[in-house]
Amino acid sequence: MKTGLDVFLEKKAKKFKGPRIGVLCNQASVNNKLQHISELIVSKKLGLNITCFFGPQHGIRGEKQDNMIESQDFTDPRSGLKVFSLYGDTREPTDKMMSHIDVMLIDLQDVGTRIYTFIYTMANCMRAAKRASKKIVVLDRPNPVNGLNLEGWMLEPEFTSFVGQFPMIVRHGLTIGEIALMLNDAFSIGCDLEIVRLEGWKRKQYGDQWGRDWVPPSPNIPRFLSSLVFPGGVFFEGTNISEGRGTTMPFEYIGAPYVEADKLAGILNAKKLPGVYFRPIYFQPTYQKWKDEVCGGVHVHVTNRDKYDSFRAGIHLLHVIASEFSHSFAWKKPPYEYEHTRMPIDLISGTAKFRQAVEAGTALKELEQKAQSDVAQFKKQRKPYLLYKG
Repeated sequence: MKTGLDVFLEKKAKKFKGPRIGVLCNQASVNNKLQHISELIVSKKLGLNITCFFGPQHGIRGEKQDNMIESQDFTDPRSGLKVFSLYGDTREPTDKMMSHIDVMLIDLQDVGTRIYTFIYTMANCMRAAKRASKKIVVLDRPNPVNGLNLEGWMLEPEFTSFVGQFPMIVRHGLTIGEIALMLNDAFSIGCDLEIVRLEGWKRKQYGDQWGRDWVPPSPNIPRFLSSLVFPGGVFFEGTNISEGRGTTMPFEYIGAPYVEADKLAGILNAKKLPGVYFRPIYFQPTYQKWKDEVCGGVHVHVTNRDKYDSFRAGIHLLHVIASEFSHSFAWKKPPYEYEHTRMPIDLISGTAKFRQAVEAGTALKELEQKAQSDVAQFKKQRKPYLLYKG
């Protein structure tokens, strides 16, 4: 398999000699030999006019381990070029930043979930490019949780935020290039856009089938399995339950000091959710929620990934904890991802209905039916933007 970066370097780079180029990238922006785009793109052999870099959440080198930690502008010591942070004083490139470039190359590894800031940093750059009459070139990368399985309900417009700007389902099954096409057309950004397509990727493939080493797209997605459980695990960011940050198994470990591990695992496993087993565990985060405290909880083991629905497993897990340990369970209060008034769980869910169902202790059947309906609708909406088969 070749990513858009591999294809660009082999076949497309000569087309871009002359215009001033800025590059939006992070630590996962590597070629098939694990060399970083920042060292490859400035090569004299390519002869490109690279003027600056742009960095998303966690920084251009992925050095910001915890969540929602801003980065500042700096000078790249290797190339001597300016690095503009798009997760600091601004989330959208300013006109001054855009004045340095004619073309922006975007090379970011998405995780296949709506609730992830990289696709919205890309969207913000596309808007800035439209405003400034610049060109966007997306170097496509594959979806690590495959391009076939879809999960979750649609984001409702009133819950738009930096973790959800568009009406999409939770697990969207698109590559970042396909997302760019959809945002540009269906959601009317309308910038000058080009996608450098993948070669050799099939929609059925997972991130451990690419024939490449896994490079964490962000610090708390340390391995492929992290991305597989993320569509359900990310919901716990909106609670006082640890989503495993500060451990070696983020989003696979879920728990809190007030949770009885065996009781929780027993209730969940009795539900017989397909493709998953909940093993009772205890863990002690080294930072973030419940730092240095022993948490009871579960390790989410995926036993059949083709049958496993991470979103469904996640909402059931949260619902059971909130119900069985209601004396200590709480929703996280704002702020969350630059939002200071709305509840974080509503922004993550893309709806208030899930929070309301949990608070009322009502069954999730209606919401699960809504998810099935929304998946069917989104499958039709995304069809014109699919670039790959198989």
